[in-house]
Amino acid sequence: MKHPINAIEAPKKLLSIFILSSLLLLSACSSGPPKHLDDGCAIFQEKSDWYEYANNSYKKWGVPIHVQLAIIHQESRFRSEAIAPDDTLLGFIPWGQVSTAYGYAQVLDSTWDWYIQSSGNWGADRDDFEDATDFIGWYGSLSYKKLGISKWDAYNQYLAYHEGHGGWKRKTYNKKPWLIKVSQKVKRRASRYAAQLKHCKQ
Repeated sequence: MKHPINAIEAPKKLLSIFILSSLLLLSACSSGPPKHLDDGCAIFQEKSDWYEYANNSYKKWGVPIHVQLAIIHQESRFRSEAIAPDDTLLGFIPWGQVSTAYGYAQVLDSTWDWYIQSSGNWGADRDDFEDATDFIGWYGSLSYKKLGISKWDAYNQYLAYHEGHGGWKRKTYNKKPWLIKVSQKVKRRASRYAAQLKHCKQ
């Protein structure tokens, strides 16, 4: 004869396993990129905390939300653990990592260390959206102070973001037609995000 307690515990264990599995699944879904990357309103409807983070960065540093989103879209497609592509020799032989760029904003190790020391945001992580938006705001603010680039100028903000402040001063981007095209794309995307967010701000 089976003990009656076992008959009660079995459903409880199954329920616990189901709840745990559901929570893990929800966690995995919430950490993934938004479903509609080209719609600023849909991004914030799906990721409700993200608007607060991006808006906090805007209030703190002055780089508008639509510029932040356009840069993140270009750098990582909103993937928290995005990494730089592997370099290859002759097009197919693995040859190590191109750079240490990582996270939503694809920030290098050295640049991230500079940001933490300068901003005092100790414990910041590149795969945390809140920290990534704060970084973009911080860097864009520096680009304004050092180079005079408007914080609303997505085109030049991205060029300075990609080439660094020294590179932007030397106009290294003029030797990179592909980068000019990418920066133009960032500018267009920022304009679309701005128009979308204007309609759904409430």
